Amino acid sequence: MMTLRMLSRLLDYPDEALFAHHSELIAALDAADELDLPQRAGLGQFIQQLCARPLLDAQADYCALFDRGRATSLLLFEHVHGESRDRGQAMVDLLAHYRAAGLELDSRELPDYLPLYLEYLACQSDEAARQGLEDIVPILALLAARLEARQSPYADLFTLLLTLAGSAADPATLRPQVAKEARDDTPAALDAVWEEEQIKFLGEQGCVSAQQAMHQRRFADAVAPHYLDIAAATARRTGESA
Repeated sequence: MMTLRMLSRLLDYPDEALFAHHSELIAALDAADELDLPQRAGLGQFIQQLCARPLLDAQADYCALFDRGRATSLLLFEHVHGESRDRGQAMVDLLAHYRAAGLELDSRELPDYLPLYLEYLACQSDEAARQGLEDIVPILALLAARLEARQSPYADLFTLLLTLAGSAADPATLRPQVAKEARDDTPAALDAVWEEEQIKFLGEQGCVSAQQAMHQRRFADAVAPHYLDIAAATARRTGESA
């Protein structure tokens, strides 16, 4: 899907190449037949508005949005496995899929980086690409809801991904949950995560329990990994339309 290639590029860190050639990206929208006319127009407007800004401002806002805290991280497994050991094996499995498709990665990004995953899906058949998007629908819906709550135009890109997946999941159903979440990108929240803890030795507290206490305090207010209940979301939308 050409649209996946575009969205992969737009969700990546904005750079000079994107800004210099954004008009070509807009022109390519004419061939993005996966989208209807209003969707192509909306995506073109997003590109225009993004690339009309000073590049340094766009880069700073991107980092503030996606690189601080877990809530809007573009690392997919951050929202599934958190800090668990399962994340490592999931990375290995995903990397194997990339290599089987002939995609070799450099050391710059982790395998679960969303733009990279979208680039991989863009190389697959339309059916396989839709299935790959369907696999991450819970994450896409949650990110769309969180970005919408922060009034970020990037939320529209995640709505498009849900459309391409053919999903009935509605990010609006997650608004009450998102509204209750503590922000994890504030200076205080970031300090709490990276705060150096005093180490207590045996006799005062066992080593294992001390490490557990440290970890629990660091991530006490962090956004926990979460999966959207797809069946419930679909049922709600069906009931509303009835």
